Amino acid sequence: MYTTESQNEHLEDKNTPSSTTPQILKDSSISEHEETKETVLSQTEETKPQMEKTYSCPPQGELNKLITNGVAFFMAWCVVWSFSGPEVLPGGNLFGLLIIFYSAIIGGKLLELIRIPSVPQLPPLLGMLLAGFTVRNVPFLSNYIHVNNTWSSTLRTTALTVILIQAGLGLDPQALRHLKRVCLRLAIGPCLMEACSTAVVSHFLMNFPWQWGFLLGFVLGAVSPAVVVPSMLLLQENGYGINKGIPTLLIAASSLDDIIAITGFNTCLSIVFSSGGILNNVLASFRDVLIGVLAGAVLGIFVQYFPSGDQVKVQRIIKTTWYIFQPLLFGLVGSEVSVASLQSNAIGICVATMSLALLVRISFTFVLMCFAGFSFKEKIFIALSWMPKATVQAVLGPLALETARSSAPHLEPYSKDVMTVAFLAILITAPNGALIIGILGPKVLTRHDPNKVDVELTKLELH
Repeated sequence: MYTTESQNEHLEDKNTPSSTTPQILKDSSISEHEETKETVLSQTEETKPQMEKTYSCPPQGELNKLITNGVAFFMAWCVVWSFSGPEVLPGGNLFGLLIIFYSAIIGGKLLELIRIPSVPQLPPLLGMLLAGFTVRNVPFLSNYIHVNNTWSSTLRTTALTVILIQAGLGLDPQALRHLKRVCLRLAIGPCLMEACSTAVVSHFLMNFPWQWGFLLGFVLGAVSPAVVVPSMLLLQENGYGINKGIPTLLIAASSLDDIIAITGFNTCLSIVFSSGGILNNVLASFRDVLIGVLAGAVLGIFVQYFPSGDQVKVQRIIKTTWYIFQPLLFGLVGSEVSVASLQSNAIGICVATMSLALLVRISFTFVLMCFAGFSFKEKIFIALSWMPKATVQAVLGPLALETARSSAPHLEPYSKDVMTVAFLAILITAPNGALIIGILGPKVLTRHDPNKVDVELTKLELH
């Protein structure tokens, strides 16, 4: 009896788990179902207010932001109209600047939307340039959009100052100290060579006087920081070419290259439009350069200590300022070119002049880099990266035209040709230069970790 009962109890104990397992599974499935149901309900309850919030009245999100900015802008416009009067109405300077500014922004944004696989993004400045060109050459718009030449010149000069400051803030002092000789070679040689070759070619192809040929040469001789600086900073952030300091070399040389081109242009401009002796004009230009160097040295010592290292917003302010002046700069340059004033044969001659001088510049840059410790691929990259033109051409191109209009109307045809060549140079070299840098850089430059690499520039320093 005891054995039978114990066996039965044992069998009952053994069957107990099997009998309770379905119940446990059932309970767990019920609980999981209830939890899932609660989760779905909670998500639905969370989504429902958001949906109601999206379509609520008053509107929220982007629509609210758009309406707010629109009303704020309208109120600001009314305030300006109250004390400036017709300046903010169609035909006024402020109205023209406003239309060109927003047209340039829209043009840059539209160009950013163009995405080609395996091809770097085109620079927005090209869209801004084309927007200003469109505003000028659409008959209905051109009747109501006008900007005073003095306003236009002042804004373009300010934009050039901002981009040069931004270029200086992006320099690497350690790499620049080692690259000083190569930097001087790269900044001075190609600029002077292109200026001289442009003078020769324009003298025989465009029938330019020699002084106008050199003036055009220094307009074309400057490389564009607006294209080179952002492209090189991007390569530097990703570690391409930083072991030899190539991005820093090109950023630093672009700033110095522009200074040389601007100095040469001012000298030629004073010779062309001045009745004084050539020697006096040259000496006056060197005097201005010396004053600029001294002022820059004093300001450089000042900014070494002020602002201090804990004030990180200085560079951000400069970048924000450039975002404002960039659309104005390229929009105003595009608006200076009129299709009605262009001749078909003149366009071909202008393109030929610019192309021949550019080939001389690229070849000479390659030769100069042959004794600087770079590999063959790196020399090709540096030579081709030294072709984009935009910012300085946008400033200097119209300057000769403005000077001719005010002081020497009989020289206006030459100044219009200078303006046309500058416009075509931007239109052709800026997008192609940006594409070459973006495509060729990752393929030919060696990549290193920016946080670990130690700049090895001993060979460069020896040359």
